[in-house]
Amino acid sequence: MIHRASRGRCAAVAAACLLAVSAASPAAASPDTFKRAFTNIIFGPVDFVLSPIVASRAVYNNLRDIDDSTGVRLAYAIPGVAWNTAFVMGGAVLRSFSGLLEIIPGILLFPFDADMDPIYAPAERADALIWEEFDTFTLKVGINYLE
Repeated sequence: MIHRASRGRCAAVAAACLLAVSAASPAAASPDTFKRAFTNIIFGPVDFVLSPIVASRAVYNNLRDIDDSTGVRLAYAIPGVAWNTAFVMGGAVLRSFSGLLEIIPGILLFPFDADMDPIYAPAERADALIWEEFDTFTLKVGINYLE
């Protein structure tokens, strides 16, 4: 004779197996959220390391494009690089945290034909030092969070 508790466990295990089999439909899989979260987690620290280069490049481009005197340009260069470096470092930290926040929804949305809007959009929209599109992921590092 089977106890009621055993019947309940058997029913729960059977329901879980049925749910797992029916949820795994690879033909409709959309791993975009998971890929974005994974690349943000991996490449956020790389952006942090590259932030002095990105900030210096941004200041150089800004100084080249404005019509100020040489004195103003020289006076702006050092504090501008320091400010921009801090700003880009902050953007890199936010990119990593957004990846951490998107990883669980990315895993949950993986078997469905669904995608979540990015939590931190500048990582998707901004220009970068290295930007390559591959079949499986996008290599985008050295993001200029200032533009």
